[in-house]
Amino acid sequence: MPSTRSSSGQADCENRLGAFLRTRRDRLRPDEVGLPPGARRRAPGLRREEVAALCQISPTWYTWIEQGRTTAVSEATLHALADGLRLTQAERAYLFELGGRSRDHLASPQAMKDTPDRPALQALVDAIKAPAYVLDRHWDALAWNRAAGRLFASWLGPRRGEGGPADRNLLRWLLVSPDARAMLQDWPQRLRRVVAEYRADTAAWGDDPAGQALVSALRTASPDFDEAWRAQDVLAREGGLRTFVMKDGSRCTYLQTTLHPAERTDLKLTVLLPQPADVSRSSPRL
Repeated sequence: MPSTRSSSGQADCENRLGAFLRTRRDRLRPDEVGLPPGARRRAPGLRREEVAALCQISPTWYTWIEQGRTTAVSEATLHALADGLRLTQAERAYLFELGGRSRDHLASPQAMKDTPDRPALQALVDAIKAPAYVLDRHWDALAWNRAAGRLFASWLGPRRGEGGPADRNLLRWLLVSPDARAMLQDWPQRLRRVVAEYRADTAAWGDDPAGQALVSALRTASPDFDEAWRAQDVLAREGGLRTFVMKDGSRCTYLQTTLHPAERTDLKLTVLLPQPADVSRSSPRL
């Protein structure tokens, strides 16, 4: 008999839209959407017929969508689902990706098959004085400058005996590196946020075998990642203040900005601008 985690992972891949809708339905409470509590509920959240009423679609149609019995979900229906389920902007964008209605500014995986020009990316980050790095769509670091290597020494710093490509995946570093946990206050909360950002960022590439393999490996290796992934949370990778705790106990604060090259929108250039010591404190996020 397959384990619960394996079954959950398989269902997530086969019916990602339905799995996401179910978690958003489970998190809502009747009083939050103006519905009476009603009779005793056997499961958390709203019933399917209640969500259908909120979205102004038929209960049968909503059930079919959640069960994965149809892939022909119109843009109007997706808007109705997003409104009825009170989705955030990031969650709405993710819903449209899962429904096959990609936004114009998101490139398809088919258009991203060319190998990135690493020398050009390296020249770009080398020209930046502040810590800077480039991630691909799986959040593997493709290029970084010396400032980033010093700040994230256990992730991007030099490694002894490195033969061939080393694993520079941001998610793996967060999960396995003691330095990552030490640098980030409230590490479990920060991990959940980063996983939610990764889910939103990679929605357009959900069928990519390499991405599926990465998520599967991380879910198997880390109960923390598995729990965060199953939560189906979605957040935009926004900029803002990031504070890191250094090995000597001091704190360094940066203003993070993430940009996408026009010709390769699957890549992310992240720059961390140092801030004055008296800048307002913020929760540390990558």
